[in-house]
Amino acid sequence: MHKDGFWDVIESVRSAAAEADDPLDEGLAKHLANGTRQEVLEYAERFDELHAALYRWDVWAAAYLIGGGCSDDSFMDFRAGVIALGREWYERVDAAPDSLAGHPAVLQAVDARDRSEVLFCEAVNYVAAGAFERITGDADAFYEAWHSFRGVNAGGDDSVDMGEDFDFDDYNEMCRRLPRLALLFLGEST
Repeated sequence: MHKDGFWDVIESVRSAAAEADDPLDEGLAKHLANGTRQEVLEYAERFDELHAALYRWDVWAAAYLIGGGCSDDSFMDFRAGVIALGREWYERVDAAPDSLAGHPAVLQAVDARDRSEVLFCEAVNYVAAGAFERITGDADAFYEAWHSFRGVNAGGDDSVDMGEDFDFDDYNEMCRRLPRLALLFLGEST
């Protein structure tokens, strides 16, 4: 599955899920389960590629501000949430994580007591496994197939360049790197 095909799936399911007021992860799993095992594995490959591309300190800092903190596990969920926003927002965030300051869900979350659900979509991480289980009836079948698929399709270097590390609790640093999000969630320095 090419990136365009991946994004077509995300966008079409997002639209249908919004109209039916259904969870996106369920819609994605149903949609993928109508395809082949190979298509599910190819979807998972694209998802992982896009997910890994957001594994950067600047994106993590945005998640930290929006969520009022962000653990390793939560950062996985946040990146899945950014993918779930669709191609346009994914590309905005990839280019400039501070652009999330303009997303309606983020703006609504500014005064929320619990911001841990804003853009943090854990279930989206497991869509491929859920679709594979629907096809095979076996909860473990995806992971066995994925291991075999990745063995055949594994490519190159797995090292990650997360960019420059910085202190998420340093007010001035956060304001310098993510000025719009810092203003929303940290306010003005007194």
